[in-house]
Amino acid sequence: MKNRRSTLLWMKDLIEHMNQCHEQLLWAADGPSESFLTESMMVDLVECKRLCEELRGKGQATPLLAVSV
Repeated sequence: MKNRRSTLLWMKDLIEHMNQCHEQLLWAADGPSESFLTESMMVDLVECKRLCEELRGKGQATPLLAVSV
């Protein structure tokens, strides 16, 4: 249970960081800043995906839910 809690906290931190990058991206006016922020967000997304897969692997086998946007 402790590891699950740590994983969830780490995911929360990643999402907060992505939100901060997004806010900065809204105001970024030059290419290098935009590139840095988007790359940072992509790294966070990859790590968040890895953590989600880790959590899914530890839990019971549950069917995937379809999400429509």
